[in-house]
Amino acid sequence: MAFPIEALVSILDLEPLEVNLFRGTSPKNSWQRVFGGQVIGQALVAAARTVEDRQPHSLHAYFLLAGDPKVPIIYEVDRIRDGASFTTRRVVAIQHGQAIFSMSASFHRAEPGFSHQIEMPKVPDPDSLPSEEELKQRLLPNLNEAMRTYWERERPIELRPVDISRYLSSEKRPPLQHIWFRANGRLPDDVRLHQCVLAYASDFSLLDAALIPHGRLLFDPKLMLASLDHALWFHRDFRADDWMLYAQDSPSAEGARGFSRGSIFSRDGTLIASVAQEGLIRERRG
Repeated sequence: MAFPIEALVSILDLEPLEVNLFRGTSPKNSWQRVFGGQVIGQALVAAARTVEDRQPHSLHAYFLLAGDPKVPIIYEVDRIRDGASFTTRRVVAIQHGQAIFSMSASFHRAEPGFSHQIEMPKVPDPDSLPSEEELKQRLLPNLNEAMRTYWERERPIELRPVDISRYLSSEKRPPLQHIWFRANGRLPDDVRLHQCVLAYASDFSLLDAALIPHGRLLFDPKLMLASLDHALWFHRDFRADDWMLYAQDSPSAEGARGFSRGSIFSRDGTLIASVAQEGLIRERRG
């Protein structure tokens, strides 16, 4: 596995401290706060460690305080219910004696039932799009310092936007975007690990969809941006190291909050997950 994915798998392998209690660490990078997707992924790992013979189908989370990447995060799991078909867990992430994140997750025993899905948008195949290295060469000279730092940093998730023109213009457009993504290395054959990697990646770029109709970008130094909550539903099995399409839109922004949705498809058009998120979008004063 390439180093970034190896590092991600490592930080998702939480240290058990006691029954229902786990410790996670953050990667050694220059970020001033913990990436929200990391906390979602680690919290899902903590919940899954207390459940046997069934897979997570949904999670609903709230970001309470910015995470400190310099110290470990303690995850406390509350075994709320073990039912015949569904299992419910609540996870609280703690740093410096305070809750920084809370999440409820539901697990379901596999069973047959009705099946349908929406159609995947018709977009160019990922192999026809510029690689991340090619994107860097085309984008970096035209980006502000914060955005350059973001694109220069080696990540465990490879991103290939279908349309990069919005990164080069402040034009106001409809709040829609499509991004191919995948883990940038081969992952072990562990269904729960693939789900946790997807949970980690699901926080990438989603709030950005709410900025498109305003001609703004993530890491705009004039904006204060933060994820407030995050919901994720798993529909079907998948591999996080195969290409997936993240189809995103933003139905609304109001009162310093932007709301975004995402549908995640495998390369063959199978709908594998759905995501919703509300985030803080505030102009910085002064």
